[in-house]
Amino acid sequence: MAFFRFKKNRRAARRSGHLTRLAARLLVLCSAGAAFALWLLDPVPMQSLRLAQFDQFQRWQPRPYTPAPVRVVDIDEASLKAYGQWPWPRTRIAQLVQRLHAAGATAIAFDVLLAEPDRTSPKAMAELWQDPQASAFLKGLPDHDELLAGTLQGAGVVLGTYFSDSGAALPAAAPTGSLPKPPYRLINLGTANPAVWLHKFDTAVWPLPVLSASASGLGAINFIPDGDSVVRRVPLLLRLGEQVVPSLSAEALRVANGETNQLVNSTDAGVQDVQIGDIAKVVVPTNAAGEIWLHYSEQRANHFISAARVLDGTVGAEQFKGNIVLVGTSVPGLFDLRYDPWGELMPGVRAHAMALEQILTQQYLDRPAWSNMVEALLLAAGALIVGLYALRATARRSALLAAALLVLLLGGVWYAYRFEHLLLDGVNPALALLLSFGLTSAVHHFVTERERRWVRQAFSRYVSPNRVAHLMAHPDQLRLSGRRQVCSFVFTDLVGFTSLMERCDPAQVVSLLNEYLEGMLVIVFKREGTLERIMGDAVAVLFSAPVAQSDHRQRALDCALDMDVFASAYAQRLQAQGVPWGHTRIGVHSGEVIVGNFGGKTLFDYRALGDPINTAARLESVNKHLGTRMCVSQAIVEGCSGVPMRLVGRLVLKGKSQPLQAYEPLAASDPARCAAPADYAAALQLLQSGAAAPALAAFERLAASHPHDPLVALHLQRLRQGATDDLIVMSEK
Repeated sequence: MAFFRFKKNRRAARRSGHLTRLAARLLVLCSAGAAFALWLLDPVPMQSLRLAQFDQFQRWQPRPYTPAPVRVVDIDEASLKAYGQWPWPRTRIAQLVQRLHAAGATAIAFDVLLAEPDRTSPKAMAELWQDPQASAFLKGLPDHDELLAGTLQGAGVVLGTYFSDSGAALPAAAPTGSLPKPPYRLINLGTANPAVWLHKFDTAVWPLPVLSASASGLGAINFIPDGDSVVRRVPLLLRLGEQVVPSLSAEALRVANGETNQLVNSTDAGVQDVQIGDIAKVVVPTNAAGEIWLHYSEQRANHFISAARVLDGTVGAEQFKGNIVLVGTSVPGLFDLRYDPWGELMPGVRAHAMALEQILTQQYLDRPAWSNMVEALLLAAGALIVGLYALRATARRSALLAAALLVLLLGGVWYAYRFEHLLLDGVNPALALLLSFGLTSAVHHFVTERERRWVRQAFSRYVSPNRVAHLMAHPDQLRLSGRRQVCSFVFTDLVGFTSLMERCDPAQVVSLLNEYLEGMLVIVFKREGTLERIMGDAVAVLFSAPVAQSDHRQRALDCALDMDVFASAYAQRLQAQGVPWGHTRIGVHSGEVIVGNFGGKTLFDYRALGDPINTAARLESVNKHLGTRMCVSQAIVEGCSGVPMRLVGRLVLKGKSQPLQAYEPLAASDPARCAAPADYAAALQLLQSGAAAPALAAFERLAASHPHDPLVALHLQRLRQGATDDLIVMSEK
C-alpha cells in the first residue's frame, strides 16, 4: 500500500508541476511577445534609451582625430566686437571671401543666410535719409549685393539655404516654385525615387537671386535633430516639395572637387549612398533618409579661426590653402547653437565640418538597414532563452546565464561600435532580458522549492551525485528514453592488472583496487562527471549528461589530468612497497551520442551509446602502442585552454577509416625523458609537410639527446620504415 501511495503522490506532484511550468512558459512567451511588440511600436522611451546608449559610446570613445582639409571661420564675439553687429555689410563679406579665395581655399561654404538685401547698401541709405543731394550721390555708388555677387563668381562659394514646413514663421519665406536655377545637376542612379525617403519640406529661404546666380553652389543648412535636440545625423540630401536638393556639406564637397553632378543611388529600401561627382567621385554611404551619422571627435582649437583674424590679415594663408572653409557663427545671440552628445551647446557649423571630415577621411558610423531586425531578434530571443532557462536551472546558474548574455550583448554592441563603427541597440534587448529573468526566476523558485523535498526523499540513493541533482531538478525524466547530446568521455585502464591478480593474493589486490577506484571516483565527482560504468579495473566517465555542461571538454581533460596525477602517485607508492602495480592509460574524446535510461521498467541503466564512446576507448588502448599514458583527441583540445599539448599525429584507429588528430598533454608525460616541445613540434612540422629527409635528421637528433621519448622513437621508427607524413594506421586495438 505504501508503494501505491508513493506512486499516487508522485503522479499528483508531477501533474501540479507540469501545470505550473506550462503557465510559466506561457508567461515567458507573453513577456517575449510584449517586448517584440514594443520594438514594433518603438515608443519614445525606447528611442531615448537607444540614443542615450549611442551618445554614451561617443563619450567613451570619440572619433580619433585624423587630419582633414576642413577649416571653420567663426563669426565669434571677437569678430562682432571688432567689426560690428551682424549682419555685416556685404562689402565686408566680400572682403572675407576675397581673403579666403586668395589663400587657396578650395570651397567657401556659408552656414549663414544671405536672404535679405544689405541694409547698408547706398541705395538703402538713400531711401532711409530722403535727402535729394545725398540720394543722388548714393545712387551713383555700386550696390553692395552686386559687389558681393561679383566677388562670388569663380571663388568656389556655396551659399546656405534654409527649409521648413508650412506654417513656420520664417522671414522672406519663398514657395518651392521660386527655386533658383541650381548650379548642380542631380542624377538618380538607383531603381527607386529617392525623394520618397528624404526628409520633406515645402518652404524655403533662398539667398538673394543676385547672389544665388553668382554662387558656385547652393546647399541646405538644415539638421534633423532628435527629440532631445541633439544633432546626431547630417543630411546630404533633402526633399523640397517633390525636388531633391543637396545639403551644405554635399555642395561644399562638390564645389571643392570641381564637379557638377550629385548622384544618388536609391532602392526600394531607401537611399544607399550619395556620389559626389563622377570624375573625382566620392561615394558616401548613407542611411535610408540620405543622412550620415556623426562620429564626434574632440574639437581642435586651430579648426575654428576667428573671422576677425582673417579680415585683419593676422592668420596665415597656409591655414586655408587646399581646405574647404565653412563660415559660421558661435555667438549665442545669432541662434545657431546645437546640442552635442555631451549635452553641451556647439555651433551648428561644427556638425557640417565633422561631416566633411568623416567623408574626406572615410570614417563613418553606420546603422545598417538590418540592425532593427537583429535587435528585434536579440530582444525576443534573449527574453525567451533566459526565461526558459530560468524555469529549469538553479537561480545561480540562470543568473550567471543572464549575466553572461548581458555581457555578451552589451560587449558585442560595444565591439561593433569600437571596431566596426556600427551603431546597434543593446539597451532595450538587455532590459527585455532582465525583465524575463526576473519574472521566471520568481516562478522557478516557487516550483523548485515545492518539488525539491519530494524528489530528495524519492531518489536520495541514486548512484552518481550529479544524477541525483539532475533528477531533483527534472523528476519527469525518470523514464526510459534517450536523447542526442554532445558529451565528453574519459576511459581509463590499469596496465597489467590481470597478471597482478594471478601473481598476488586476490583479497589484497581487491582491497588495493577499491582504494584505487575510490580515489579515481572522488576526482570524477569533484569535476561533476557521471560514472558511466566500472569494468573491473577500467573506468568510463561521462561529461555533459544528464546535465548539459557547456565546458564539458575542459572538465573531461582536467578530470583526466587529475586522474593521471593520482594514478601515477598511487602506482609509485605501491611499487615502493614491492607491489607490481602498473600505470594507468587514459583516453579522452568528445562527440555526439545518444544518452539516457536504457533497460526495462524494472531496472534502469543510465549510459551513453555511440561511436565517440568507442573512439575514447580506442584512444585509451592506443597508448600502449604509442608509449604514452594519455591520448587526447582534437575534439577535446578545441574546447580547452591552458593545457600545453604536443601533437602525436593523425591516427586511423582500428576499425576506423577516417584519421583522428591526437595529442599528448605535456602534464601527462615525463619531462625528464621528453624532448623540448618546440624542438619536437619543429621536427613534426617537417614530417607533416612531407619533408621526410629533413624530418628523419631532426628526429635522429632528438633521439640522440632524448632516447626515452616515446613519440620521438615512434616517428623515428616510422621514418626509417619509409613514412612520409604523420598518418599512423593502427592495425591493433
